[in-house]
Amino acid sequence: MASAATIRLQVESALARRYPSALTPPPRMVRPVVSSGVAPLDELLRGGLPVGALTELVGDTCSGRMSLALSFLSQITSSGKVCAWIDASNTFNPASAASVGVDLKRLLWVRCGVREGMSEQETRKFALPSSFFTPKPATKGLHGGGHGTHPRDEVKGLSAAVGRFLSNDTVNARCAEPISKARPTPQHFEANLQPSTASVRTPRRARIYDAIEQALRSTDLLIQTGGFSAIVLDFGEIASEVVARIELSTWHRYRVASEQTQSSIVLLSQYACAKSSSELQLRLSPFEDTCEERTVFTGLSARAEILRQRFPTAPTNVVPMRKPPQRACDARWDYRASWAGPL
Repeated sequence: MASAATIRLQVESALARRYPSALTPPPRMVRPVVSSGVAPLDELLRGGLPVGALTELVGDTCSGRMSLALSFLSQITSSGKVCAWIDASNTFNPASAASVGVDLKRLLWVRCGVREGMSEQETRKFALPSSFFTPKPATKGLHGGGHGTHPRDEVKGLSAAVGRFLSNDTVNARCAEPISKARPTPQHFEANLQPSTASVRTPRRARIYDAIEQALRSTDLLIQTGGFSAIVLDFGEIASEVVARIELSTWHRYRVASEQTQSSIVLLSQYACAKSSSELQLRLSPFEDTCEERTVFTGLSARAEILRQRFPTAPTNVVPMRKPPQRACDARWDYRASWAGPL
């Protein structure tokens, strides 16, 4: 009887033209990494964020998504490479990026969903007419300007009302009786089997979808052009139900393109929408106060948890006989205020 290795070799040789190495597991892929600028997170990820892959930073508002992305870009721009920030939420602040250490000369900022011809001086002015600030002339009425009636006018008709209230003609209270009411005519509705062609889109929702479409097209152009070591796609302030409608084929296309160009794509969102196309998924929790002082704000504490990691780096190639202890899948670090000083 032929051994298992012989049978596998025969099957692979028969299927070599259609499926090369059909029964041989693919070699484990070890991707290069770039430091994220946060030492506890780099220690957890054993180096930093992967290169040539799609990374998702998932979290709510004020969870540190943008701070971590800016820290990652500062590490790349400091080495002389070029990056891009595709701003679909219109929340990027160049001054904040420069304060973290990002070289703005090596950063391309793409603003999506901005109206054409919009300038910084275009603001809406509102001013009250001068008549609202001019006091009206004081008019003196009766009894010191109160404009009220004389006290004797307040008792007019009071005796007649008291007489009717105390009369014997009042109707005694009785239980409620049912009142006959005509039944409504039943309405018949005809089902419309044809789908509605006119979709109702509010102006705000239309602007959001236009911004997402522009952001996806801009990402395609930048990936095809090449030359960008990192591309940040910011969907952080867009509702999760809107981002979830993006087709999964889009993220798969980005994953394949990033592998070919060896550029890191970082996606900021409130919902993990790339699914299996992402190499790494990190969930960031909302900030917490450090609470070192009762009356002085000293800083914030951040926490990141690994939701998914395709190829985790093992510390050794030796496979133990027993189940090894599970390592922690989250990292914590602090953002210190400038007046609080170092730890």
